[in-house]
Amino acid sequence: MARDLTVTLDDRPGALAEMGEALGRAGVNIDGICGAAGAGGRGELHILVEDADSARAALSEAGIDVGADVEVVTMSFEDRPGELGAMARRVADTDTNIELVYISCDRQLVLATSDNDAIEGLS
Repeated sequence: MARDLTVTLDDRPGALAEMGEALGRAGVNIDGICGAAGAGGRGELHILVEDADSARAALSEAGIDVGADVEVVTMSFEDRPGELGAMARRVADTDTNIELVYISCDRQLVLATSDNDAIEGLS
């Protein structure tokens, strides 16, 4: 099952490269990613990986802060206007809250929710 890792990086040139290099050396593929620079010279990333334990070990060994890791659900979608609204409505109709959302490298919607089991199989 795919997992999302929260990674904190210094907001400086080369920080993202170092993260990618550490994962590459460990043979960990990044299946999705999103992030932004934050306050205090640090930024938060979310990376989608299949092997969270290997990713965490590689990043920790490289001195990179790794926080929470959560199980996520991926959903296929059509690239057209209104699709996000329709998908989010199907999730909302199960009384499930979306806590994290981004698009993976293979164009899947990645969701961490208050009840992943309730939305498994929705598309």
